[in-house]
Amino acid sequence: MTAQFSEFKDASVYITGGGNGIGAALSEGFLAQGAKVAFVGRSDATEFCDAMEEKHGNRPHFMSCDITDIERLKATIDEASERHGPITTLVNNAANDKRHELAAIDDDFYTWMMDINFKAYVFACQHAAPIMAAAGGGSIINFSSISYMMGNGGYPLYTAANSAINGLTRSLARDLGGDKIRVNALAPGWVLTQKQKDMWVTEDGLAAHLDRQCLKDPLEPDDIVGGVLFLASNLSRAMTGQALVIDGGVVVTG
Repeated sequence: MTAQFSEFKDASVYITGGGNGIGAALSEGFLAQGAKVAFVGRSDATEFCDAMEEKHGNRPHFMSCDITDIERLKATIDEASERHGPITTLVNNAANDKRHELAAIDDDFYTWMMDINFKAYVFACQHAAPIMAAAGGGSIINFSSISYMMGNGGYPLYTAANSAINGLTRSLARDLGGDKIRVNALAPGWVLTQKQKDMWVTEDGLAAHLDRQCLKDPLEPDDIVGGVLFLASNLSRAMTGQALVIDGGVVVTG
């Protein structure tokens, strides 16, 4: 990462799922810019925090949280604001792309999937918005996915939630713009996190996907960082209600 954003020095940034996968790359990206990063996750992230402090001299603040526990989610947003100052960047990144078939969906599974992949986004935005408004504005970045744009099968609730995130983003951009809060979505392509490699990547499947990409290199978590920094920065100060796609050129928007 060569671009430097002076505005992120000591800025208060909150990320869901910021200790692994794409989220860890985002945390490090903001830490390298001098931001004060707070993030939540279910797994202990002490090792990651230690590594970031040693590498950047800037330790992130980890809070244990299952984002389906909305009261706990709200409490961590408050804790981050008390510790680092009012949150001015919220990144809703945590999600679960568990594969499933329509016939296997029951009420409990439906609730669990939508709680993780949509409900938590709604309430994080709701709770952070007045904090940002009081601070004079901010940027909300909601992670979606190109999965629904491609019409992918095999996880209908996940694609439904990702499509809903895009609608939520557009409506909140309209509702929160008066408070100088920008709301944008970011839709990554198939990013080869360790989880993806362990659970879903096959040689044939990856080859077929890369054939769809205009750019033939597999996507890594670091490929997503620049887009998030852009959406959080003043470079995108006139941009809201949009969906930024970083997928190597699989889908076409517009």
